[in-house]
Amino acid sequence: MSKNELPLEEMSIESLFFSNVKCTFEIPIYQRNYAWEKEEITALIQDIYDSYKKDANRPYYIGTLVSYNKGDNVYEIIDGQQRLTTIRILMAAVGIKPSNTLTYRARKKSDDTIRLLTRTKDTKELVEKDERDEKDEGIINGYRYAKSEIDDLISKTERSAFLNYFCQKVHIVHYRVPKDIDLNHYFEIMNSRGEQLEKHEIVKAQLMEKLNDDEEREVFNFIWESCSGMSVYVQQNLNGINPERVFGYSLKDFLPVSFNEIVEGYHETKKEDEGAKRRISIAEIITNSRKIDWKMMEEDSDVKDSFQPIIDFPNFLLIVLKILRMNEDSFSPIDFTLDDKELLDEFRKAKLDAEGVRRFAYILLKSKYLLDNYIVHHSREDDTLESNPWKLQVWQKDKENKKGLLKNLVEHGNQSLQDKLVNLLSMFEVTFTARQRKNYLFYCLLYLITHEDRNPVEYAGFVEKLADRYFFEVYMDPEKLNEKNRPIPGSFDMTVLNKNAFNDSSVRMGTKEQFECIYGDGKVASRGVPLFVFSYLDYKLWKLYDRTMRGEGNKEESAERKAFFARLGCKDFGLKVFDQFYFSRTRRSLEHYYPQALATGAEDTLSQIEINCLGNYAMIGSEANSAGSYWTPWAKLDYYLDSSRKISLVSVASLKFLIMMSICDERRKWDFKDIMNHQEKMIEILMEQK
Repeated sequence: MSKNELPLEEMSIESLFFSNVKCTFEIPIYQRNYAWEKEEITALIQDIYDSYKKDANRPYYIGTLVSYNKGDNVYEIIDGQQRLTTIRILMAAVGIKPSNTLTYRARKKSDDTIRLLTRTKDTKELVEKDERDEKDEGIINGYRYAKSEIDDLISKTERSAFLNYFCQKVHIVHYRVPKDIDLNHYFEIMNSRGEQLEKHEIVKAQLMEKLNDDEEREVFNFIWESCSGMSVYVQQNLNGINPERVFGYSLKDFLPVSFNEIVEGYHETKKEDEGAKRRISIAEIITNSRKIDWKMMEEDSDVKDSFQPIIDFPNFLLIVLKILRMNEDSFSPIDFTLDDKELLDEFRKAKLDAEGVRRFAYILLKSKYLLDNYIVHHSREDDTLESNPWKLQVWQKDKENKKGLLKNLVEHGNQSLQDKLVNLLSMFEVTFTARQRKNYLFYCLLYLITHEDRNPVEYAGFVEKLADRYFFEVYMDPEKLNEKNRPIPGSFDMTVLNKNAFNDSSVRMGTKEQFECIYGDGKVASRGVPLFVFSYLDYKLWKLYDRTMRGEGNKEESAERKAFFARLGCKDFGLKVFDQFYFSRTRRSLEHYYPQALATGAEDTLSQIEINCLGNYAMIGSEANSAGSYWTPWAKLDYYLDSSRKISLVSVASLKFLIMMSICDERRKWDFKDIMNHQEKMIEILMEQK
């Protein structure tokens, strides 16, 4: 075999780990430790499960694996070790013991932990047994996340069919570097080639080929490159046209009405230099676009304002494509996926002609403007009590001095409306962290594109109605939930949309009885309470404060303030925490306030059924939930409260949890009666229609 050829094989998980000839996959010492976090692991499991539910006969491609044959059926993993280790962890989480071995060379702690996976039956054994041995905490946490997600997501009745899909239909492309190849030479070749062409770059090339001439391709490239910088306002990233020619000086301005107008404006303001006159091939634009010097008519001396983006460019492209296709009569939004693994396939199915590519480029630029200026982004600061890191700011050029300025979306001092929008949008964002799950972002951008006036009051009304519709018409509809009370694929689109437009009907409200029928009343086993329910409840708690307590005149002994805390069912613990509240990105864990470990059902203890309900749950910061699984509710008070009995809001990250601790701090107990009383108060606020 030629040294220039790299043998490859598409393999199922079963064929990878259960080959006819037993082999060993070896992670070399130069590879980094296992580093996948909860979000990456749970998103992968959810993706595999969604693919299984959509079409159990269609393969799900998990990526590539590159290995070097060392001889004796030992394959040194060159690329893909994080993915391979995750597969091995998932196999352990579902109880599959492979015949082929995964080992870590010269890394005893990791190797011992991987071996422990083979004989472990449950998470508790993995975490608590063999305490004398050091373990790889990354692998242990990965196993814990995987097992918890699988147990929550996949019911017992479908476990067997899912395992068969996982083994047979989850595929990986395995590149085997022949053992007679010069490995150093191989690395040199890989390094000289640089990064492989990514999917969105392939899409870019395919779209540009549809355009008529190099002039249109040049402008398409300008739009694409300007929008690809997801951490910078697009107005500051236009490397070829003055921003005021596109965005004007008003929030309502987006001056061009078509791709052709952008082309005209681009060439009117572009300097006539040698770089502009030279004809450039498609291949050169694709491979060297970041090196081409697109001259600006007017140099912008402003320092670029950067932030942490909430979505990456490939997933953003899918949202833009879905917006474009909403005008097609034959288009089914429910069948469209926002997963960037399907990027090439979704653009292939779109069958865009030259005019379609032009419309896509126009909507891409407009959508990026709306994303940057009308959707929250996270500052580059850490989450702290003193400062809300979520920003909803617009960047505009001042008409007088031509300098760029940042200001809140809501002007004229209406802080309540500004805070309402920030809290609503960040509520969605911290709940739906996986970038392929951001249906809410698609709905918001579609609304902003189809409502040209973009009035902040009406926009806030839309986002709040979207939250209400999510809760009452998805999470309160058992037909749209699976056996673990999670929304089934397509449930949001079938609820929010109606014939490729927004469902404009009034939100169908619910009742306490309907809620407890789905999520439990402490008397029958709960199937689980999704994270959105807690996010929505925290928003409703903040809204109650904003509507009734915000402002002057609410002294501690006032009747209004007493009525407010009476509605919450707890003592007065101050209003400052409500004023400072925001949806921290640290709120990643669901806490049983009465811990599972103590819920044995024996005398003087609660049962598992009694504690698995809304009244005993709350969101909490991940760093605060790592050590308290055996603590009593009153012991947790001493951990979470400081000497003045104040609570660290960022670490707790939930208004509901603050209320629960206030009740416990006053009563020095937390029994089933407390849980049910608290649940009743919270459901009343959830169901409130104001």
